[in-house]
Amino acid sequence: MAKLYFRYGTVGSAKTLNLLAVCHNYRSQGKEVFLVKPELDVRFGREKVRSRAGLEMNADLLVCKETIIPREKLQGISCILVDEAQFVSKEIIDQLRAISLEMDIPVICYGLRTDFKTYLFEGSRRLLELADSIEEVKSTCYFCNKKSIFNLKHVNGVATREGPSIQLGAEELYFPVCNRCYVEAFEKAKEKQGLSACAH
Repeated sequence: MAKLYFRYGTVGSAKTLNLLAVCHNYRSQGKEVFLVKPELDVRFGREKVRSRAGLEMNADLLVCKETIIPREKLQGISCILVDEAQFVSKEIIDQLRAISLEMDIPVICYGLRTDFKTYLFEGSRRLLELADSIEEVKSTCYFCNKKSIFNLKHVNGVATREGPSIQLGAEELYFPVCNRCYVEAFEKAKEKQGLSACAH
């Protein structure tokens, strides 16, 4: 029976590059792959699945909460790949779970585990609840050599927990960090705020 996979990592951990490599491997063997991405992710173009390394492919389906995944388009498909799965609704994850079981098609979802406030995204939470296989795509902290586990948001060079959880950005906004560097970044932010208050 086909499985539902969740491969998660911090920002900049080459998740999309990994996805595109898997897609290429399937297609090089003459197998059909179905690429899915959330409709709201338009950073690199509405239909583009693009890695920061510059590799890209077009998505076969853009999904939002109300999307019904068309099963007729999945006939003959060897694998379903989902990019930015953290932005996918729990309803879509439920559909993907059912498709993996009923149509015997493996579904591999790539995404962030938590937002910059360290809370689970909706799609990630549902995947952690349902996935047969949960794998970490590991990377190192931006500031040291430890493994990154959190996504640190910066505004004007200062760490912040302000703003909505879903705010699309790139390296200039978010950094992969270890727990220690995450905590230290906010200690430095407090110091800067204190110095700024003293200056007024």
